[in-house]
Amino acid sequence: MEIVDLAFGGKGICRWETEKGQFIIFVSHTIPGQRVMARITKLQKKHGEARLLNVLKPSDMEVETGHQAVSGAPFASMPMEKQRYYKQRDSLDQFSKLGHPEVKDLFSEYISSPLVWYYRNKMEYSFSAISWSHSQDKTVDRFGMGFKRRGMWWCVDDLKKSSGLFDEAFETGINKIKEYCEATGLPGWHAPRSHGFFRSMVVRYSFFQDKFLIALQTSSAGMEDFSKEDFVQFLMELYPGRIAGIILTLNDHEGDRFDYDSAASTLIQGEDHLIEEISGLKFKISLSSFFQTNPSSAALLYRSVVEQCKDLNEDGYILDLFCGTGTIAQLLARALPERKIIGVDIEESSIADAKMNAAANGIQGLEFHAADVGKFLAEHPEYQGKISAVILDPPRAGIMPKSLQKVIELGAEHIIYVSCNPSTQARDTGTLKEAGYKMIHYHLVDQFPHTSHIEGVAVFKR
Repeated sequence: MEIVDLAFGGKGICRWETEKGQFIIFVSHTIPGQRVMARITKLQKKHGEARLLNVLKPSDMEVETGHQAVSGAPFASMPMEKQRYYKQRDSLDQFSKLGHPEVKDLFSEYISSPLVWYYRNKMEYSFSAISWSHSQDKTVDRFGMGFKRRGMWWCVDDLKKSSGLFDEAFETGINKIKEYCEATGLPGWHAPRSHGFFRSMVVRYSFFQDKFLIALQTSSAGMEDFSKEDFVQFLMELYPGRIAGIILTLNDHEGDRFDYDSAASTLIQGEDHLIEEISGLKFKISLSSFFQTNPSSAALLYRSVVEQCKDLNEDGYILDLFCGTGTIAQLLARALPERKIIGVDIEESSIADAKMNAAANGIQGLEFHAADVGKFLAEHPEYQGKISAVILDPPRAGIMPKSLQKVIELGAEHIIYVSCNPSTQARDTGTLKEAGYKMIHYHLVDQFPHTSHIEGVAVFKR
């Protein structure tokens, strides 16, 4: 297939002329100008979908990066100005397609990430008993550690050099970690057969501390043959002075994703958390806490939200929903000390961290609740008529319709909607317009270079 354009979500477009007219096939993680080999996975009347197998010819726009190509950075070889063009165009097109063409006129700016490379603060590496052989162009039965090969949940592509996304020194050591673990004689996880010992390694990084929090996930079978002490010593020597803590977590489930259970986890070295700083505030981050992946860009995102709140010039509560570890809430409380800020999130560990962070930063006028957003709003009718602004920062799937209706029923004068998925944001814009809200501002923030993801910030006025 020849990829001729890019659709929202990073899907390459291939157009076929047939007797019945043009037929479109979408191929994920491809770049305009590439010639690719792909496998058709779905066919409908006028379009289909395909899975990328191989790039046969690169695009003329592609550039050498010096990093290993990985599934988490499908557009790393695309120049940043091209990435920006497609992200901005396709995000605004989502609103036009759903009947909101005015958003293009409201659009004010595209805020680029300060860091283009090495910007991530969290990464997950997989072990496997099956790895990809580039020389043979097929899977082979051998111990592997790296990232899942795109489209192959059972196979790992060994990380031979830095991906350019995470700390370079850490990823340079990944091959040594693989060699150490393989030398123990314990097997990597065999996903199709659901057995093995080494499963995955999750690493969080603090730019403020320049330290790592490492979690090794294994199954319990074989633990008697694994020396935790030797493993700790090996990592401490591999990354001298840069390890904040090491956690060993057990997972005997057949599923292949990282499953952190605090009851099945043991801190075997150092601390169980990191400290990160954003805009002068410090945040304690545990392994399971949600925290923005790109802190340098998140600081710009949060600053833009705070500035929008400053411009509202109103009294009343500001409700920060899906608040995570309370970053936006604390920045708001510092910038608007005369206002009462309320943060809500369903994750109890995130709220516990939020309360601790606020106390450590000496932030006053904050209230945090661990609760489902929809239920919390129903249980606190006392806020009716007293909310001047609601900040929404929901997961990628968007806010549930019932929860969005509860937000609307609060009658806030303004809603500031932060979204990592302009598609669901455009969908919810229709609901808000029907409820009497009008969008008055929109801008984009790039937190995820080399991917199709982008953050959109919309301000609605009742």
